Amino acid sequence: MTRTIPASVAKAAIHGGDEVAFLDLREAGPISMGHPLFAVPCPFSVLELRVGALVPRQDAPILLLDDGDGVGALAAERLAEMGYGDVAVIEGGARGWEAAGYTLFKGVNVPCKLLGELVGETRAPKRIGPDELARWQAEGRDFAFYDCRPRSEFAKMTVPGTACLPNGEIAHRLPAAARPGQPVLLTCAGRTRGLIGAVSLAEVAPEVEVYALENGTQGWALSGRDLLRGNTPTAYPELDDSQREETAQRARRFMADKGIPEIDSSGVRDLLADPARTTFLLDVRSSEEARDDPLPAFAPALSVQLVQASDQWIGVRRARVVLADDLGLRAAIAARWLRALGFDARVLRIDAAARAIPRRAVPAPHPVLCEEIDAKAALERSARGGVRWIDVRSSDAYRAGHVAGAAWALRTDRDVLRGGAEAVILIGDGSGRAELIAGDLTRNGAGGDVACVRGGHDALVAAGAAVQATPDQPPELASPDVTWFAHGRHDGDLDASRTYLDWEVGLEHQLDAEERAEYAL
Repeated sequence: MTRTIPASVAKAAIHGGDEVAFLDLREAGPISMGHPLFAVPCPFSVLELRVGALVPRQDAPILLLDDGDGVGALAAERLAEMGYGDVAVIEGGARGWEAAGYTLFKGVNVPCKLLGELVGETRAPKRIGPDELARWQAEGRDFAFYDCRPRSEFAKMTVPGTACLPNGEIAHRLPAAARPGQPVLLTCAGRTRGLIGAVSLAEVAPEVEVYALENGTQGWALSGRDLLRGNTPTAYPELDDSQREETAQRARRFMADKGIPEIDSSGVRDLLADPARTTFLLDVRSSEEARDDPLPAFAPALSVQLVQASDQWIGVRRARVVLADDLGLRAAIAARWLRALGFDARVLRIDAAARAIPRRAVPAPHPVLCEEIDAKAALERSARGGVRWIDVRSSDAYRAGHVAGAAWALRTDRDVLRGGAEAVILIGDGSGRAELIAGDLTRNGAGGDVACVRGGHDALVAAGAAVQATPDQPPELASPDVTWFAHGRHDGDLDASRTYLDWEVGLEHQLDAEERAEYAL
C-alpha cells in the first residue's frame, strides 16, 4: 500500500539535514508554473528511465509530488518494482503543498537561479548595461567578450561581438582567452550564468577586471537591439604547457582559499562502497575531452550547466558529489557553488586510477514484455484496419511530423490510451517511453493487442509511411511537456523576456527562512 505523508512532514524532511530525494512527477509545463523550491523534475512519463541516474541508491528516502491525481501512487508502485524501499507520496500533491502555506515557485532550475541572485547581491560583481556595451564597441575599446553558455545556446542567439566560452572553461582557459590586463565581459541569456561566471572568474583571477552584461541577451534585445542568430561556435582556445601549469596553480590556490576538498581514486571507491550515503560521479570537462578520454564511472556534466541546472544530474539533496577534471579548476569552481547549494562536493584530478574506476550499476526499469513489430509489418497491419496509431514522442516532434492519423499521447493521457477492441501500435523514438506505456496498458488489461514499432518513427518513415505536420496541434502552450512559464523569451517575445527578468529579480523575496538557510554563502 502506498505511504502518504502531509506536506508539513515532507517539508521538515527536506530541511532536516539528511539525504532526501524530492521528485516532481508532473510534466515540464505544470512544473514551470509552480513547484516546491527543491523539487527535482522527474516526469512520470520517463520516471523509470531517469530515476536511476537521479537517485542511484535504492535505500535513499524518496518524496513524490504529483498533481493530486493519483499519479504518485502509480509511481510508487513502479519504484517499488525497481527496488526502492523508502518512498512516500505527498498528500494532495502540488495543491496540498500550497494549501499548507508553502510557496510554489515558477520557472525552472530555481535553486540555481536563486543562487545566482544571492551571489549577485552578496558578491556584487561589476555590471554594464547594453547602452554602455554599445558605447564600448563604438569606441573600439579593447576587451574580451564571451558568451558563457554552452555551444547549443550560443548557436541559437547571442549578442554581437561575442565568442562562445562557457563558465568553467573561461577560467580554465584564461591564459589563452585574455591577454594580461585585458578586461573580460561575460554574457548569458539572462542573469544567473553571467553573475556566477563573473564572480567565479574574479575569485580565481583577482587581477582581471571582470564584468557581467546586465540581463544578458534578453537585456540586449529589450534595449531595441538585434541578436545574432544561427551562430557557429569556434573552437575553444588551447593551452600550452606553461599555461596549463598556470591554470593548475590557480586551481590549487582557489581550492585552498575556499576549503574545497580534493579526493583520489581510492577515496572515490570508499565513497561508493558506503551503503548509507549517495555519491554522484560527474566529469566536468568539455564535451570533446569527455568523448576522447572517457571515464566509465563518471557522467558527463559541463561545469557551466551543472551550476546552472544541478537538478538535471543530482536528485538527492545533501549527497556527495565527486567532480573529475584534469587541471582541477573547472571542477573546483563547480564544487564551490554546489557546496553553497548544500552538496558535499569534492574534486578528483584525473589519472590512470580514475579511468579504472568501473561503471556502477544503477536501478533499472522493471522488464517490460512488449510485442515489437517491424515497421513494414505495422503498416501492412494498419492497412487491414482495426489499428490505432499512438505517437508517444515529444509534442515538438509530433508537431514537426508524424504518421498520418496517429494521435499524440503522454503516459498520463488515460482518454487516449484507454483500451478498446482495436489494436494499439505505439510509435516511439528509441528513448523507452513507448515500452513504459506498453507496460501500463498491459497491466491495465487493454482490450486489444499492444505493440511497439521497432525503430519507432524513423523506421516507419523509412518504410514509406505517410507523414503529416501539424504545427498548431497539439497547441504548444497546451502541451504539458513544454515549459509554459515565460515561453518564447528566446524567440523574440519581449513580453516573455520582461516577465522572466522580473521573476528572476523577485525570486529571493519568495524564500522563507528555512529555504534561505539552505544556501551556504
